[in-house]
Amino acid sequence: MALPVVSERLSHGEATWFVDDEKTFVGMSDHHHDDRVSVTFAAAVGVQESLVADEPERYFRPPYLGGRGWVGAYLDGVDEASAPDWDVLAHLIRDAWLLIAPMKYQSMLEE
Repeated sequence: MALPVVSERLSHGEATWFVDDEKTFVGMSDHHHDDRVSVTFAAAVGVQESLVADEPERYFRPPYLGGRGWVGAYLDGVDEASAPDWDVLAHLIRDAWLLIAPMKYQSMLEE
């Protein structure tokens, strides 16, 4: 919610965040497709493949949106290897916003 022109509402029964109240850039999944809690977010070409290959205990190709390059990140890691890296997630979600937000809003994002 700290990013410009972001709104939150339920979509498919889960918390979802939108740019300018129209375009989804991140969503929660609380045991929606499996027994895990996760977040999914838009990602640039190649990011999904890289994250999933390098850290499959943290990242996955989400159902439905995975074919569009979105990435899933588990939030319920049980040990240090699978626990979320919150700084990295914040950066990835910021990148998702930049990918989805219209150019007219991108100058609003503080560096």
